[in-house]
Amino acid sequence: MRILPKHTQRAAIAALGGATLLTLSLLVFIIVFVLEKGLPVLSLRFLFTNPQDMGRAGGIFPTLVGSVVLPLLAVAIATPLGVGTAVYLTEYTRESRLTRVIRFGTDCLAGIPSIIFGLFGFIFFVTTLRMGWSIISGGLTLAFMILPTIIRTTEEAVRAVPRAYREVSYSLGATRWQTVRRVILPNALPGIVTGVMLGVGRSIGETAAVIFTAGSSLRLPSSVFDSTRTMAVHFYILAREGISTENAYGTAAALVIAVLSVNLIAYWLMNRVMARRS
Repeated sequence: MRILPKHTQRAAIAALGGATLLTLSLLVFIIVFVLEKGLPVLSLRFLFTNPQDMGRAGGIFPTLVGSVVLPLLAVAIATPLGVGTAVYLTEYTRESRLTRVIRFGTDCLAGIPSIIFGLFGFIFFVTTLRMGWSIISGGLTLAFMILPTIIRTTEEAVRAVPRAYREVSYSLGATRWQTVRRVILPNALPGIVTGVMLGVGRSIGETAAVIFTAGSSLRLPSSVFDSTRTMAVHFYILAREGISTENAYGTAAALVIAVLSVNLIAYWLMNRVMARRS
């Protein structure tokens, strides 16, 4: 029995719409569940006071600082390396066995579990280089974790820039670097920002790699060589050890709001950039 094309079309639309609705429903359910449990705990006092009695009382201010400093340091290290690698692979080399090996290695690096990155960071940065459990050790480890994401997204964004833009730039006498700096990178900026924000989101919510490298100190850090605790680690310890379920949900709610805020700001900035360019 032959199925009419219009029936196949309707079935495909229904299946795809159902998958989209299911995905959005799961996202909304998780966010609503966490916020419903955690919002009653959130307050200015909770956000801007230090924890007391191992987190049973007080706030989460040191963990808030750690959740900001670690991702910023990781992005500051990984973004130049990732963007530079992507530009080199797409603009300064031809497709060869070497570029395929580099891309394969990048894909493999992206699939490595975070606990392995944490073990590597502990052995190399904390122990071998004697940096100790510190912000710099955690930032370097997180930079290695998000580097593959930035490389691949930047590479795809650079490839998406029309070839005609390059040809026009070269015809006007611009060098390859001038073309990259003034034509390619500005047009690929939304894709690059997307990759960076994905890296930020992953590093903010990371737990295993941070515990092994940045430690879990509840003291307010004064330098990059001090240990710190992020909100994700704080939530894990409070929930896993049964210290305070109430404060754990409050920390989770603050973490969810932080991640959503970062993504909303990123999309707003991208829209502003695209509006100015158009």
